[in-house]
Amino acid sequence: MTAPAEFGAALKNAQTTISAFAETRLSGGDTLHAAMRYAIAGGKMLRGFLVLESARLHGVSQEAALNAALAIECVHAYSLVHDDLPCMDDDDLRRGQPTVHRKWDEAMAVLAGDSLQGFAFELLAEPVVGEHALDLVRSLAKAAGKDGMVSGQMLDIAAESAQQPLDLDQITRLQQRKTGCLIEWSAMAGAVLAGDNTEPLQRYARALGLAFQIADDILDVEGDIAKVGKALRKDANAGKATFVSLLGLDAAKSRADDLVQDAAAALHPYGGDAETLKQAAHFVIARDS
Repeated sequence: MTAPAEFGAALKNAQTTISAFAETRLSGGDTLHAAMRYAIAGGKMLRGFLVLESARLHGVSQEAALNAALAIECVHAYSLVHDDLPCMDDDDLRRGQPTVHRKWDEAMAVLAGDSLQGFAFELLAEPVVGEHALDLVRSLAKAAGKDGMVSGQMLDIAAESAQQPLDLDQITRLQQRKTGCLIEWSAMAGAVLAGDNTEPLQRYARALGLAFQIADDILDVEGDIAKVGKALRKDANAGKATFVSLLGLDAAKSRADDLVQDAAAALHPYGGDAETLKQAAHFVIARDS
C-alpha cells in the first residue's frame, strides 16, 4: 500500500532521523555494536514515529523526543532479537534479512538484545530528556516487563505449550501486553515529556495497538513473504489462536476498521494537528509488510 502523503513523509523522516541517531550513538567498531545496529536497522520504526509525532503535538524539543524515540526502537529491537531465538519462535528471517542469531550466533543475539534493552534506559536517563525522564523510565520498565510485553510473551508460550487455543478475550489480553504496551508507551511519550494529559493518546494507542495486531494476523494469512520479510503461516501451522482464526478473515478486517475509527475519534482534542496520526492508524491496517 502507498501511505498517505503526509504520513508517508513523516514516517520516512522518522526512519531517517532515528536511524542516523542510532548510527551515531552505536558507532563502536566491535561485534556487539554491529549486532545492535543490525537489529535496529530496516524496520518501519512506527513506535519511534509515534514518539516524535506525539512530541510534536506537545511542543517537546527534538532532542528529548529523539532520545525517547531511539529508546523505544531499542526495546522493540531487543524483543525481536530474543523472540527469534530457537528457544522462542525459532525464526530465520526478520525484515527480509537473516535474524541476529543466524548472522552471528545465539550468544551474540542474547548479548545484543540485553545491550539494546540497557541502552534504552540509558537514553531516557540523559539530561536532555528533561524533568519528566523518571516518568518515562518507570512507564517503559512497566510496559516492557512483567506487566507488559514480557508478560504477553509468557502467556503466548504458555498457551502454545498447553496446546489449547485461547479464546477471544484471552488473545486480546495477550496481544495488548505483547504488542500494545510498547505502542501505548510510544504514543503517550510526548504528553509525558510535556507533563500534559495522556488520556487522548492512550485511548488512541490502545485502539491502534489492537488494530496493528489484527493486521499482523491478517498478513500472516494473506501476506507475501517477499514483502513481509519473515516466515508466514507459522501460527496457523502450529494451531495457535489468532484474531483471524477466532473471528474469521472478514470479521477480523471489520474489527480492525472499527478500531481505526476509534483511534481517530480519540484524537479529536488535537483537531487538525493530529491528521498525521489519523493517517498512521489507517496505514496500520492496510500495510503489506
